[in-house]
Amino acid sequence: MTEKPSLDGGEDGTWLTESESQSQLALNSEANEADDGGRPAWDSKIQYVLAQVGFSVGLGNVWRFPYLCHQNGGGAFMLLYVFLLVVVGVPLFFMELAAGQSIRQGSIGVWKHISPKLAGIGYSSCLVCFYVALYYNVIIAWSLFYMGNSFQYPLPWENCPIDVATNDTVRECAQSSATSYFWFRKALNISSSIEESGEFNSIMTGCLLAAWTVVSLAMIKGIKSSAKVMYFSSVFPYVVLFIFLIRGLTLDGAIDGITYMFYPRLEIWGSVQVWRQAATQVFFALGLGYGSVIAYSSYNPIQNNCHRDALLVSGINFMTSVLASLVVFVILGFRAKNIAKGCVAENVRLLSNMWNTEQDHLWQPSFNTTEPASVSVSDYRDWYRRYGATLHLNITDCNLEEEMNKGVEGTGLAFIAFTEVMALFPASPFWSALFFLMLLNLGMSTMFGTMQGILTPLMDNFKLLGRHRTLLTVCSCALGFLLGLLFTQRSGNYFVAMFDDYSATLPLVIVVIFETVSVSWVYGTDRFLDDIEDMLKWRPPVVYKYLWKYVCLLAMMGLLAASLLRMVFKGPTYTAWNESTASEMTLDYPGWALVMITLLIVFASLPVPIGYIQALLQDRRLRNTDTMEGAGKEVNRDLYTKCSSVEQLEFNPQQANTEEDDRRPRTTFLPAGSEHYRLLPQQEELDDEEQDTGV
Repeated sequence: MTEKPSLDGGEDGTWLTESESQSQLALNSEANEADDGGRPAWDSKIQYVLAQVGFSVGLGNVWRFPYLCHQNGGGAFMLLYVFLLVVVGVPLFFMELAAGQSIRQGSIGVWKHISPKLAGIGYSSCLVCFYVALYYNVIIAWSLFYMGNSFQYPLPWENCPIDVATNDTVRECAQSSATSYFWFRKALNISSSIEESGEFNSIMTGCLLAAWTVVSLAMIKGIKSSAKVMYFSSVFPYVVLFIFLIRGLTLDGAIDGITYMFYPRLEIWGSVQVWRQAATQVFFALGLGYGSVIAYSSYNPIQNNCHRDALLVSGINFMTSVLASLVVFVILGFRAKNIAKGCVAENVRLLSNMWNTEQDHLWQPSFNTTEPASVSVSDYRDWYRRYGATLHLNITDCNLEEEMNKGVEGTGLAFIAFTEVMALFPASPFWSALFFLMLLNLGMSTMFGTMQGILTPLMDNFKLLGRHRTLLTVCSCALGFLLGLLFTQRSGNYFVAMFDDYSATLPLVIVVIFETVSVSWVYGTDRFLDDIEDMLKWRPPVVYKYLWKYVCLLAMMGLLAASLLRMVFKGPTYTAWNESTASEMTLDYPGWALVMITLLIVFASLPVPIGYIQALLQDRRLRNTDTMEGAGKEVNRDLYTKCSSVEQLEFNPQQANTEEDDRRPRTTFLPAGSEHYRLLPQQEELDDEEQDTGV
C-alpha cells in the first residue's frame, strides 16, 4: 500500500492529526488483491450497472416524481430537477462511488478509514437502511396481495359489493368508489386513526412473510445470488412501462394528460417549498446516504471508471422518472377524461327535461340532448361558459383541468387510481397482474440494495459476522419480519406513512452533510481528487472540488433547515380514513406518536456524535498512556549511567576495545553541568518509535 502524507495548511488543510493520517484511497491492483482476502466481485460491468440502477430506480420514480411534476409546474419542475441533479446529485453520487471503490469497504469502513472520528456516519447509514427496509417490504407485501387478487375476472375492485342484510350496495363503497373501498376496507381493513391499533391483518402478515422470504433467499449468498435476480428485476419494469405507454397513447385523454405534464409554469421557481421538494427528490432518487451505493461500488475493480458510472446511472434514473411520468399522466389524462364525460352525461340528463319543454329558449344547446353519453366535453363546456353561470342550477362545468389538478401520489396512485383505470381495460386481469408484477420488481431491486447497505458494512467491520454471512442474512430478515408486524395491524398504514415521512429524511440529510464535510474539509478535496486520479489514470474536472466544498454542502444544509422549519411550523400530520364519511381527513399525531417520531430521528442521528466522542476519548487515553510511559522512562535511571567529570578524565581509551564494547554501540556523553549521562543502547526502542510514526 502506497502512503500519502496528510496535507499541511493551504486551502485543503485537513483536520487529521499526524497519528490519524490515513493512506491514500487508491490502491494498486496487486495490493488490492492481497488485502481483500477473497472479497466478492461483480461478474461483469452490466451486472454492476443493473444493480445500481435497480437500487436507485424504485417506487418513488413511479409514484413520487410524477406527483411532484403534477403539483409543481410540470415542465418547470423538470428543469429545476435537472439543474439540482447536475450541481448537487451527480457530484455527491460520484463522491460515494469513488470512496467505496477506492477503499473497498462498506459505509462504516469507508468513513472510519478517512478518520476514526467519523465511523458513526456509517452506523447511522445502517440504521436508516434498517428503518427503510422495515416499511418498504410492507409495500412489497401490498403488491403481492394485489397481484394475487388480479387472477380473477372481474377484478374484485371493479364493482361495489352488496350488503346481504339490506340487499343494497355497501354504504362505505357507495359513498367513495369501488377501488377506494377495496384498498381501505378489504386490503388494509384500516382503522379510523393511528390510536386505534386493532387486530393484526392475517392476510397481510402472510404476504409480509413471503416478501421477507424472497429477500432472504435472494441475499443469502451476497451479490453472487442477488446479482442474478437483478437481470430480471431491473429490466422487467422498463418493459412494462413501455407496454403501458404504448397502450396508454391509444386512450382518449392521453394527449390532454401529456400536455398538462409538459406545460411549464415558471412562477413556481419562486417558491422555497418547490426547491425543497426538488432537492429531496434528487436526494432520494439517487439513494444518497444509505450506504448502498458505497457497498455496491466496493465490489468493483480498482480501475473501474466510476465517474462514467455516476453519469450513466444518474441519467438512466432521470430518464426512468420521465418515462414513468409519461405513463402516469397518460393514465391520469384518460381517467380525468372519463370522469369529465360522466359529469357531462349526468348534467345533460338533469337538464334534458327543461330543454325539451323550452325548445326556443335562449340557452338551448346545439348538441343532441337525447343521448347524454354522446355529448363531448368540449361542446358542453362551450355551452356552460356562455349560459351555465346564469341558470343558477346545481350543475358544474365538468372541468378537465380540475380533475387533473386532483393529484394522487404514493399508495393512492398505485392502489386506487391505477386500479380504477385498469378495471376499464379489456382483459383487465392481465394488465393488473402486469402492473403489480412491475411494482414488485421495482420494490425488490431497491430492497436488495437497502439490505446490502446493512449487511456489507457489518460484515466488513466485524469479522465474526463476515464469517457467517448466511446466518447474518437470515437473522436480519427474521428480525425485519418481526418488527414489521407493527405495519400489519389495522393502523399499520399510518405507521408506514410515519416512517416514510420522518424516519429517513432528516437523518439521511445529516449523514450526507457529514459525508461531504469528511471528504471536502477533513480529508481534503485536492487529496481526494489525487486518489481518484491514481485510480482512473486521469483527473476529474476541478469543478468537483468547488461543488463538494461549497455548493453541495450549502445545498444540503439548506435542505436540512427547510425540512426542520416545515416540521416545526406545519407540525407532523397524517391522512386517515373516516369510515363514517367514506373520505380521507388530515389528523395531528398524538403525543406518544410525536415522541416516537423524535426517537426515530434521534436514534438514527446519534451514532455520528457518539462515534466522534468515543474517538476523542480514545485518543486522550492513548496520549495519557504515552505521557505516563515517557515519565516512567525519565524516572527509570537504569537506562542511563551517571559519569562524573573525574571519571571522564580517568577514562582509559585503551579499554575501549573490550569484548563488551564490541558488543554494544559506542556511547556519547552529553554535557550537563558537573554531571554527564551516558545513553545506553535503545536501538530496539527506536525501531518501535519509527513503526509508531508510520501511517
